[in-house]
Amino acid sequence: MEVELLEATEDPERLLCTAARNDYMGEFVGDLSFEEVMATTDGDTMEEKKRTLIGHLLDHGHFGPFEHPQATFAVKGISRSCMAQITRHRHVSFDVQSMRYVSFDEVDPAAVEDGEMVVTPPSATDPDWVGRNQQAGQVDEGTVERREELFRESVRRSVEDYQELLELGMPPEDARFVLPIGTEVNMVMSMNARMLMHVADMRAAADAQWEIREMTEEVLDLAADWCPITFEHYEEHMKGRKNRLAP
Repeated sequence: MEVELLEATEDPERLLCTAARNDYMGEFVGDLSFEEVMATTDGDTMEEKKRTLIGHLLDHGHFGPFEHPQATFAVKGISRSCMAQITRHRHVSFDVQSMRYVSFDEVDPAAVEDGEMVVTPPSATDPDWVGRNQQAGQVDEGTVERREELFRESVRRSVEDYQELLELGMPPEDARFVLPIGTEVNMVMSMNARMLMHVADMRAAADAQWEIREMTEEVLDLAADWCPITFEHYEEHMKGRKNRLAP
């Protein structure tokens, strides 16, 4: 899996601070400099002023201003299973690689042994992996070897059957029915900063599925560079709390 920030609002925290101050000012923020907009906010430097205001907004549940900054991410190589989970967030915009128009007829079925085309879950190879509904994950060496063998055989057989169906003239949109839910796809998604925090509340949580949790953590790493004060505060004071942020 790879996650890349394609495009994002420039200086997002200046924008959200301006929007937030607009709510409590008699003047029109469009006629003022950012320094004038932030003049009454506590702090000796502009960085301190932004930190004061952003922390106050997040601590008091004033999330509206965080809907103005937008970011677009490209995600490479997630499973259809992970894609089905993330696309449930209807306030996020998605474009997903189409398996109707993109066929995988040139993939070597033997290459799935190396993880190509299909995502391999850790439990297929790790004898100590503990899933969400398990108390313990440890199994003996023979069991995990058979588990991996069965997984690889099933995937390889599905890919071979898919490619044979294409050769027999079945359209990709129908041949894809035999492919496993772990088949890799690429995706582009856009969301605002508030929605990103909501997604993180749901999908970076300890009880989230491992793949979507990994994807969300990578998105959060990129968000920390894009919108640093906001997501530093989120990581330190909000992430993992019981009361999750609503969309």
